[in-house]
Amino acid sequence: MQWVRTSLCTAARVRSWVWTRNHTAAVRMDLSGIYPPIATPFTATEDVDYKKLEENLQKYAKIPFKGLVVQGSNGEYPYLNEEERVEVVRTVRRFLPAGKLLIAGSGCESTRATVQLTEKMVAAGADAVLVVTPCFYKGKMDSRALIAHFTKVADSSPVPVVLYSVPANTGLELPLDVVVALSQHPNILGLKDSGGDITRIGLIVHRTKKQDFQVLAGSAGFLQAAYCVGAVGGVCALANVLGWELCELERLCVSGCWEEARVLQQRLIEPNAAVTRKLGVPALKQAMEWFGFHGGACRSPLQPLTEAETQQLRRDFSSNGWL
Repeated sequence: MQWVRTSLCTAARVRSWVWTRNHTAAVRMDLSGIYPPIATPFTATEDVDYKKLEENLQKYAKIPFKGLVVQGSNGEYPYLNEEERVEVVRTVRRFLPAGKLLIAGSGCESTRATVQLTEKMVAAGADAVLVVTPCFYKGKMDSRALIAHFTKVADSSPVPVVLYSVPANTGLELPLDVVVALSQHPNILGLKDSGGDITRIGLIVHRTKKQDFQVLAGSAGFLQAAYCVGAVGGVCALANVLGWELCELERLCVSGCWEEARVLQQRLIEPNAAVTRKLGVPALKQAMEWFGFHGGACRSPLQPLTEAETQQLRRDFSSNGWL
């Protein structure tokens, strides 16, 4: 299968990379586009609310996302057990329109557990897996340990692997030398970088260009800047709320319409910061409620927003013209 990217300001490009899976040649998956890392709705008793999840999926199906990221940080995956993580992926697969990619978070603290969960995510319908850096023993997670971990996962995985660096949550940034080394693995497709260091993203793109390694911005706050230095898309929490707007920003960047993109990007910075580093998942879920999606409560020990935090969140959206 080939994915074709068209541009209003440049000629259309077709990307067709080859990777080896079970010794069979296949076209390398094109990640370019926007993905919401979807939230996990819960009932009043903190069970996964599959009905509300399905309703969110039906609304997201109308937005031109490239696909969905399931069981990422905004899905509260550390608070779900393995059975719940797999069942959420299975549910999404049932409701995801044909042609949309399903990228499932399968990262665990041990390599063995990550390999096993990856296999279960693939059986549940994942097209690719997103593997976060193990971090509990972060003092020992040097380049040697991380390369060994991701290599074994990629060797074992039936689907492509996307590396996931999210230092705000793990306290550990995936080192540049590790990314460059792993980019040479035929089953490691790219990186979701949530650190926000644009010079680092640009250098990763530069140092891995011979491998056609694909970098996804991990936040809407620096999406345009990431496109400028060679990123191919974004996995953005804010896309759960302003999905159409993030897809429009993607279109403007890919089309080379940088001035229009700049105006839109600037209006997204404050609301994005509010639902990520400032107020986090509880704020994302509250904003989802305002925009017609099911966000609801988080699973403990995450707490709901205070009244002051809710007012601040509303200001961050309303002052930029979104509410």
